[in-house]
Amino acid sequence: MNLRVVGFGNRWRHDDGVGLWMARRLRDAGIVALEHEGDGAGLMDLWQGAASVVLIDATRSGFPAGTVRRFDAVAAPVPSGCFFCSSHQFGLAEAVETARVLGRLPERLEVIGIEGVDFTPGEGLTVAVEQSALELVLSIGHIRPA
Repeated sequence: MNLRVVGFGNRWRHDDGVGLWMARRLRDAGIVALEHEGDGAGLMDLWQGAASVVLIDATRSGFPAGTVRRFDAVAAPVPSGCFFCSSHQFGLAEAVETARVLGRLPERLEVIGIEGVDFTPGEGLTVAVEQSALELVLSIGHIRPA
C-alpha cells in the first residue's frame, strides 16, 4: 500500500493544529506523514503519486470535543461546513472537491476530522482533542506502508 498521511491546520490556533500534531507523531512511527499549514490549494500536490491518502484536520460542527468523524472522500463529497476554515479560506473540503472535478483524487482518500473546541490564538491542544488524536495515532501507526 502506498499510504500518505497529510495533517492540515494551523498550529497557532490551538485545536486547529490537531492534524499537524498527528502528522509529527505518525512520522515518528515510520508513516509517511506531511504537514500542511497553507490553504487547501496546495493539498493536491502533497498527495500526488500516492494511491492511498489520509487527510486529518480539525472540525467545528457542534459535536462534543474530541469526536472523530471519518469520510470516504472518493465515494462522496466531504461536508465543507464542518471543517474550520478561518485561517485557510480555501480549505480541505474545497480542495478535495476541486480535485474531484479535475480528476486528481487518489484511489483511496479518507478524511478524518477531530472535533475541536478551542480555535483561539495560541499553541497546544485541548485535553479531549489530544486524547482522541493520540488514540488515532496508535491505530494508524499499526498500518505499515509497503
